[in-house]
Amino acid sequence: MQNTQTSNSLSRAQVESYWENGFLCPIPAISAQQCEDWRAELEAIESNWLDNGLPRALNVYKRVNAHLVVPLAYEIAAHSAILDVVEGILGPDVLLYSTEFLIKEPHTKHVVTMHQDLAYWGLGEIDGILTAWLALTPATPQSGCMDFVKGSHKSPIIPHEDSFDELNLLSRGQEIKVNVAEEDKSSGALATGEMSLHHGLMIHGSGANTSDDRRIGVVMRFLSPHVKKPNNAPDYGVAMRGNCDTGNFTLCHAPKGLFHPEDLLLYEEIRTEQAKVMMAGADRKAAMYA
Repeated sequence: MQNTQTSNSLSRAQVESYWENGFLCPIPAISAQQCEDWRAELEAIESNWLDNGLPRALNVYKRVNAHLVVPLAYEIAAHSAILDVVEGILGPDVLLYSTEFLIKEPHTKHVVTMHQDLAYWGLGEIDGILTAWLALTPATPQSGCMDFVKGSHKSPIIPHEDSFDELNLLSRGQEIKVNVAEEDKSSGALATGEMSLHHGLMIHGSGANTSDDRRIGVVMRFLSPHVKKPNNAPDYGVAMRGNCDTGNFTLCHAPKGLFHPEDLLLYEEIRTEQAKVMMAGADRKAAMYA
């Protein structure tokens, strides 16, 4: 569903580059001061809510659908500078599918193995979804920025295998069953406030953070609401722009407050349904980022 329109934030050449290569970066988006403020707010949440009686560990809410229970995550995803860029690829109708804070602590060995997002989402091999990745702190080769395999989005879903490795930041430790040579990787390095876009079939991953600071990324997945899930399986999204009331997704609202009780109930409903797809076929009993 390649969109031929361009937004105020993407040139035609950038749009063409995205569809040709499967990713686009770096894209200047947010001021360094705004990123610093958002980081401070996130780290205040981490400090204040770590052991504050939430039904699940704080990291679960940071990693899975944060926009449903953390107003900060919704605020970032709803920022006009980000939505303008997304609209340049998906068109005027934009649905927010998921949001997470993906953090690598300094001098840690956690990695994200090479994988394709759509391998586990139950959406099929579609063009109508993309990931927008915003750097709240520098994402460099030293801090573990993403690497992309240029043009790999033109291939179908490749078989993956699960490792459940504790040093793998993915829910199942999933990795494609193909070795990717270093020379085939393109760096997705980002300065603070820059963002990248990548296609759901793009092969990508990232290394460890050997730097002295946290590598904090905000990962936002946006959908065209015109996408239909196979077998009409239930799924959810938040309307961000245009006409999202297509009947293909249950539309949710912005969070009522930080970990508001009503939002937490909705969060569990959505998590249960999505886990049926995300964790289907796992070799062992597991839950998403439990």
